[in-house]
Amino acid sequence: MKTILRNIPFLVILLLVSCKEEKQTPKVIYEEVKTIIEPKKVDTSSIKIADLPILMEGTNYLIHPVGDVRVYDDYSKVYGSSKTNQVSYAISNYNRFELTGYFENLKFQHIDSINVKPLTEDKIQIQTVTYLNTIAEKTRKQILVYTLVDDDTNKDGKIDQNDIKSLYLSLIDGSDFVKISEPLQELIDWNIIETQNRLYLRCIEDINKNGAFDKKDKVHYHFVNLLADDWKVEEYMPI
Repeated sequence: MKTILRNIPFLVILLLVSCKEEKQTPKVIYEEVKTIIEPKKVDTSSIKIADLPILMEGTNYLIHPVGDVRVYDDYSKVYGSSKTNQVSYAISNYNRFELTGYFENLKFQHIDSINVKPLTEDKIQIQTVTYLNTIAEKTRKQILVYTLVDDDTNKDGKIDQNDIKSLYLSLIDGSDFVKISEPLQELIDWNIIETQNRLYLRCIEDINKNGAFDKKDKVHYHFVNLLADDWKVEEYMPI
């Protein structure tokens, strides 16, 4: 009996730790942040860098991914895949019609020009860029689709993959860069229906305002006519 009583404090601590671990970090924080969040001090330095340009097949614009690489003082950690002196200088990966990674901007350059133009002046994190080659072959309209983060929705002082993901479109030269998902709605997925020249997308809204996306929230369905002069987002109700 004494042994059981002696172990009770340990069991209580174990239970509290277990409950704490199950709590998920919110993806959205709604209330105002009343204290300034001090960034964690990490023994690193960042270098602004651009990957070598890529040229999407059938287009006339070079795309330069731009971002940061992190150099760790102890060289025990690296970011990316290409390494020189224990430092990675790769910020993106390219697979024919899709560019992936975590980078903060793109620079566009016509193949016959030396001028380079940024996609945006806003602070964002781009995760994927997809060229709609089949739409271009059929309609001659060359369009890029972006999944990216454009807002610090969890109020941790950073714009990264832990914030809400949004969907954007632009033309192949980076012009007409526009958001087509709704604010504070997390992108679930998207696809193209070529016979309609439409892009369909699904997003989820945190309707119970608990900061997480779960089964109690609402899924929204939208489409965009890619051939329209203005990419107007329309909602539809499949269920």
